[in-house]
Amino acid sequence: MPGAVTKPTARWWEPFLALTGELRLITTENDYQNIMQLTSCHMGPRLGPMTDAVNLWSSEQHAAQYLVRADTIPHRVAGETARLEWIPRRPVRVLDLGSGDGRLLSAVVGARGAVDAVALDFSPTMLARLRARFAGHTNVSVVAHDMETPLPAALGTFDTIVSSFAIHHLPHRRKRMLYEEIFERLMPGGVFCNLEHVASATPALHRLFLAQLDVRPEDEDPSNKLLDVHEQLMWLREIGFVDVDCHWKWRELALLSGRRADAT
Repeated sequence: MPGAVTKPTARWWEPFLALTGELRLITTENDYQNIMQLTSCHMGPRLGPMTDAVNLWSSEQHAAQYLVRADTIPHRVAGETARLEWIPRRPVRVLDLGSGDGRLLSAVVGARGAVDAVALDFSPTMLARLRARFAGHTNVSVVAHDMETPLPAALGTFDTIVSSFAIHHLPHRRKRMLYEEIFERLMPGGVFCNLEHVASATPALHRLFLAQLDVRPEDEDPSNKLLDVHEQLMWLREIGFVDVDCHWKWRELALLSGRRADAT
């Protein structure tokens, strides 16, 4: 998720210590380049899965810190508005992957009516928010599940699957596997919309993005495992999605979408 992390309590440095055998401050351009290469934070899978094990989102503090700053992410509302254009006007079943506090799913339900919906997350903090937000909504089910593992077969199929700033926390190999599972869960003609945090083309552009968020490179969330738009769109096409495109983008925020072809 875009933003910074409080390092001392999150113990963010432990994977780096295990990897390098030492701790050191990032003080030079070369230090920055080296640590970004080690952690795969802004480039594609070719740099290797060096921070695959790092995911701070089970931490109550980490999730709470994000919720405090969620509304301050620049241009987020523009991306969310663009996403609604690609969601069916009358969806039948909606799955929200990494639902967080339910912000995205609430917007979909508000815009499209009382659809049958499933909100999926693994963070205890987010699950509590989801249950509170959708209390009394008999059409919305809250499911506890870590997307590091395959989607449960019991979820069934959907005509709309959405996600917002969540899939980039997965290792790249798992990202692709999840995209395959999403394709299998879509009904013919079903749509997948992913408003995502993606990789910049260069380290300089990545630093400029962080500056827009008022985040120093050394304060970046180590849970991020960013991948470029091109690679992800290519994966979707290879899996079988049609009408694949990036419909909106601002720096490292992008709306990726595709659909399963209609039944013949």
